[in-house]
Amino acid sequence: MNRACFISCGSYLPERIVTNDDMSKIVETSDDWIRARTGIRQRHFASEGELTSDLGTKAAQQALDRAGLKPEDIDLLVCATTTPDLTFPSTASIIQRKLGVPVCQAFDIQAVCSGFVYGLSTINAYLASGQAKRALLIGAETFSRILNFEDRATCVLFGDGAGAVIFEAQQGAANINERCIVDTQTYCDGTLTELLYVDGGVSSSKTAGHVHMLGQEVFKHAVEKMGQAVVDMMAKHNLTVDDLDLFVPHQANQRILNQLMRHLKLPQEKMISCMALHANTSAASIPLALNLAVESERAKKGDLLMMEALGGGLTWGTALLRL
Repeated sequence: MNRACFISCGSYLPERIVTNDDMSKIVETSDDWIRARTGIRQRHFASEGELTSDLGTKAAQQALDRAGLKPEDIDLLVCATTTPDLTFPSTASIIQRKLGVPVCQAFDIQAVCSGFVYGLSTINAYLASGQAKRALLIGAETFSRILNFEDRATCVLFGDGAGAVIFEAQQGAANINERCIVDTQTYCDGTLTELLYVDGGVSSSKTAGHVHMLGQEVFKHAVEKMGQAVVDMMAKHNLTVDDLDLFVPHQANQRILNQLMRHLKLPQEKMISCMALHANTSAASIPLALNLAVESERAKKGDLLMMEALGGGLTWGTALLRL
């Protein structure tokens, strides 16, 4: 068995910044209203003609540059996204072409905001089993393309962006003391689909559709399910909050994170929050937060990180990473 070891990360946010005051000119809302309910101050929107693959390519290129790697060093490319460029081929294959990665394994993962955690679970299996040597995992979204800008309850929550990470297979089984993806746990409850969904699709409406969400219900399930998933992961590995160096959660809503912190008795300094700067970027939010943590040295080599997310499906999950 091999273990999947972290090599580098990168990120990209579109140049266009949309503040809460800007949103108040589009829909009936205000900076105070948005901040009080979400903690969000601004978000980035892709420009006209700027695609999910463009965002993902730029984040991936930064990760490659930081690692001193070339496109030909990658033999597995996975993109977690809910907003693909096309129905097919996969956004991963388009990013492969734009990066210049030669023939490799490339595909998309669709688990909405949990996509990056699902992606970590997937590349971990590939690297551990010897099916790949070096994996590029990207979370990339242009969520602004599926927002209803007449619905202030949803349109203020989301933004566009991309994050990327590179992992490589190294000899030896994964364990809590080694630098690697220690463990992942992923879940889905399809009976809760109506709580968070998009009312469009190839088979149903032949349109992209718009986001719909029952906010209070999603809030309740997010706190409950993500909190329990973290508790279960810590119990599985005989860990306490004191053993964790940093909590890197999905950046959905500051009130959710605050509730999670209280539930887990997690000190403020052990959680990274950056949604105020880019809102909820779905599958891109964890790698964006991870990249910020690495750049700011809040996450350092050898640190033990806990990641968690919940998204439409409902899907949710956790990942334990020794950086």
